[in-house]
Amino acid sequence: MIDLTPFMGIGLLIVRPGTLIITAPGFGGMYAPAQVKIGLTVLLAITLMPTVTLPTIGSATGLAVVVTREMAIGLALGMSIRALVAAAELAGQLAGFQMGLSYAAIVDPQSGVRNNLLSALYSNIAIITFLLMNGHHAFLRALGDSFESLPIGLGHIGSSLPTSVMALLGLVFSFGMRLAAPLVLVLVITEIALALVARSAPALNLMAVGAPVRIIIGLLLLGFVAPAAVGVLSGISGSVLQAGVHAAEAFR
Repeated sequence: MIDLTPFMGIGLLIVRPGTLIITAPGFGGMYAPAQVKIGLTVLLAITLMPTVTLPTIGSATGLAVVVTREMAIGLALGMSIRALVAAAELAGQLAGFQMGLSYAAIVDPQSGVRNNLLSALYSNIAIITFLLMNGHHAFLRALGDSFESLPIGLGHIGSSLPTSVMALLGLVFSFGMRLAAPLVLVLVITEIALALVARSAPALNLMAVGAPVRIIIGLLLLGFVAPAAVGVLSGISGSVLQAGVHAAEAFR
């Protein structure tokens, strides 16, 4: 009879990096080719195999619990990268709505939802910045370190999980507002100026004049804001990595 224990251990080792690859933009994501995601997962598993201790699972119930825990840890790390992109998408949504670009929404292949042009632009800037500053190296090191602090096996859900999830969501909103604030504030001032002009000249067609003015001012300001967004996103990467690690540690 064939002993399937070694294959079971390799299968357990694949779960955590595989979940990270599936959920994290920049590594694989939802719409990356399946061959790419499978290849990266197997490559990471082979690389980690000499340093990871594989447990002995005695029952099907124990195996299901261990697999669920491994998926939760990989999901926590992957969702921290997704939070970085979500913050950029939120900034793009707020700025694009203020500029009037929400009328022309496109389907973003990274998220699968309808995003305006600025949201897609901001998310691409976030992913490119993440890769250029070697953020993927930091997350791969965090994945390797997680097998030391959170070895494969049975565990429990800690009380810090709700706090970690709230902190991760808070990063999305706080950093998203920081990215969008300059453009949104200037466009709000532009709206007030247009309202005053329309008040002094009632014959002026504000709908016909306001849209081009908002778009022109928004595009000009975007040229100054986009380089600064790179610096903001660079500072965010360390925070989301720390939040992801804290969320993963809740599954000790």
